[in-house]
Amino acid sequence: MSTVSTRSPAPVKRSFTAGASEYLNDRTGIAVAVKGLGRKAFPDHWSFLLGEVALFSFIVILVSGTFLTFFFQASMAEVHYDGSYVPLKGVEMSVAMASTLDISFDVRGGLFVRQMHHWGALLFVAAIGLHMLRVFFTGAFRKPREINWVFGFIIFILALAEGFTGYSLPDDLLSGNGLRIIDGLVKGIPIIGTWTSFLIFGGEFPGTEIVGRLYSLHILLLPALLVALIGVHVIYVFIHKHTQFAGPGREPTNSVGPPILPIYAAKAGGFLFIIWGVISVIAAFFTINPIWNYGPYDPSPVSAGTQPDWYIGFADGALRLIPPGWEFVLFDRTWSFNILVPLIAIGIFLVLVVSYPFIEAWVKGDKREHHIADRPRNAPTRTAIGAAGVTFYAGLWAAASSDILATHFTLTIEGVTWALQALVVLGPFVAYFITKRVCLALQKKDREIVLHGYESGRIVKLPGGEFIEVHQPLDEFERWRLVSQENYEPLMLRPNSRGKITVGQRVRASLSRWFFEDRIAPVSKGELEASHSSHH
Repeated sequence: MSTVSTRSPAPVKRSFTAGASEYLNDRTGIAVAVKGLGRKAFPDHWSFLLGEVALFSFIVILVSGTFLTFFFQASMAEVHYDGSYVPLKGVEMSVAMASTLDISFDVRGGLFVRQMHHWGALLFVAAIGLHMLRVFFTGAFRKPREINWVFGFIIFILALAEGFTGYSLPDDLLSGNGLRIIDGLVKGIPIIGTWTSFLIFGGEFPGTEIVGRLYSLHILLLPALLVALIGVHVIYVFIHKHTQFAGPGREPTNSVGPPILPIYAAKAGGFLFIIWGVISVIAAFFTINPIWNYGPYDPSPVSAGTQPDWYIGFADGALRLIPPGWEFVLFDRTWSFNILVPLIAIGIFLVLVVSYPFIEAWVKGDKREHHIADRPRNAPTRTAIGAAGVTFYAGLWAAASSDILATHFTLTIEGVTWALQALVVLGPFVAYFITKRVCLALQKKDREIVLHGYESGRIVKLPGGEFIEVHQPLDEFERWRLVSQENYEPLMLRPNSRGKITVGQRVRASLSRWFFEDRIAPVSKGELEASHSSHH
């Protein structure tokens, strides 16, 4: 009689990693999320790396900033400097200024980390700006990504605020001048300006609390908001997928590129270290913000050559370009339009930037989803508007260095100011006109190439004695890329359901004509077939 063994099989030995992974997955279901994340494809076009540059430089900022917080003291109490930098020994300054000098000269690696922090901040803002320009010029802000454009814009504004608050912390001559400009801007606001300035600075400028307040904003509130909004921004990217450039076989909702796991993750990890290394090399070899040359803040030695960082310089430039005498007294109050006009102009500019996706969608009457990125030439009006906006910003930014331009090129400050005023006022219109004409000309060139092919330079003699140049036909990818644009036409002005034409309809029709009256019709299917037959 045989017996049946009831002994259970020996347990299979597993590694600690496998056991921990199973334990975590049983309780969180993280494997599903990782599997879904790993299948997400990332476009391989170089322009999509700009967002990564911004993200990775932000990581550098967080790490280097954490190091600096251990040594910086956000206090405006007066002390006599007694550190390693001999030229400033015994000079009276704030504790904030003294601790920044100690970081630069007495903390091992302090100056290197401090310069990494500053260069990383500059790269962070620059990468966000370039990323937004890429999104704008390719139309990647269209439905369903309008809200993500708004989040990206808020991130950009917070990055400017984060940079300004950090730039102002050392309490040196340069940062003090920047704070004095902000104080003047705030006090120039009618009725509430003076009280607001007292609220911000804790009394008459410079007050005794401003550095501590800016420090709290710089290391707590603004970074928290940035981390939260960047997280939301990235989540929206995963939900809506990336836009992509047109090509054969590309479905509108499928991004083309390597999956995140493992290919893109490995690339991104390497790219992070490249960004980190580049910032480290720049910080090691190029000095930035040498506060020991400026000294502590004192309004008496202010001289030419003191400008804020480039990303906030447009506000300073706007103030410099306003002609004198734009103020008057009314109701026993001084109305300083030399301050109000720049504030209003910059405010309108920023509102137009953040609301542009909704304005364009309203003008077009387009409620479709868009997942294919435009070539800038195929949206000439939008591209021209972008060029005009960049010119306006560049003019204000250049005006922040008007004194530098005058002294370095031996020019009169009046002449430089007049030239920059003309650039800011007339430059956007010139840039708009030239850019739109160039875009239309490039569209005509693309149309000719689609219909007749590329010029090959090969001359052939026909049997009748005629010499012709043989054109090289396009492959499928090139043809798809050149004919993939959408054709919009001006909206027809029609009465509404009540038989009336409203003011809103008239404005929308006028804007639609402005957008689409000058256009090049894309190549039709009949034209392509006729061209193909003639080539054969």
